[in-house]
Amino acid sequence: MQIANLDDVDLEYEIVGSGEPVLFISPVLADGFQPLLDHPSLAGSYQLIHYHRRGWVGSTHTPGPVSIEQHSADAAALLDHLDIPRAHLAGHSSGAAVAAQLAIEHPDKVHTLTLLELSLLSLNEGQQFLEGAGPVFEIYAAGDHEQALAAFMSAVSGLDWEACREILETNAPGVVDQSIKDADTFFGIELPSLAAWTLDTAQATAIVLPTLSVLGSETQPLWVEVAAFLRMNLPDVEQAEIEGVGHLLHLQRPDPVAAAISDFLHAHSM
Repeated sequence: MQIANLDDVDLEYEIVGSGEPVLFISPVLADGFQPLLDHPSLAGSYQLIHYHRRGWVGSTHTPGPVSIEQHSADAAALLDHLDIPRAHLAGHSSGAAVAAQLAIEHPDKVHTLTLLELSLLSLNEGQQFLEGAGPVFEIYAAGDHEQALAAFMSAVSGLDWEACREILETNAPGVVDQSIKDADTFFGIELPSLAAWTLDTAQATAIVLPTLSVLGSETQPLWVEVAAFLRMNLPDVEQAEIEGVGHLLHLQRPDPVAAAISDFLHAHSM
């Protein structure tokens, strides 16, 4: 990967393909978008930009708190570094929160917004999710990073850990080991920052960009509630439901997810 030297942070990034730029923003799985970066329906038509946010893999690790707003500022700075005035954004889970925040703060830099199961923990189901995650934090606090990641990924995916791990390793080799190495970032910085982030009705209605909300048909109640919130409040939102998947979406079935994103981008080209 290449290194972008920004004001106070170095970010690892890579660019695949050519065409209109699409910036992918990942959550806990720093390289979880690999199946889409390799997909011909996207890589064959677009310039796909993938980067590691601060605290992940080889990008600069800074002490917490690192807010969603800071991550948004980093993403904006990366686009400036790459001399890209405007890009399509695609984010998954907490990465979708960063994408949404960037669309709020810098709408001039964003052409479209693709939200793959945006994690919005301020909603009712989000609060219940945080309460239910208590044992996961206890496992992490006890120093068992691997088991903490396993428990968390099982909770969000709705799958037992062995099935979940097989999906991850098959479609993004090495992502599990790297996520264990980045556990301090995720549990110590990422989740607290995500819990503090909000997207209220006024902010949502201000996002007037074309938006695609991608939802798995077998996902958890949190993301069903978030999808309903987006449908109700975003002025220009479409929804794509992917059959037979939960929160892992593009890792479980990359073909229909890539097709949905490609169709959306094609319909809203620059």
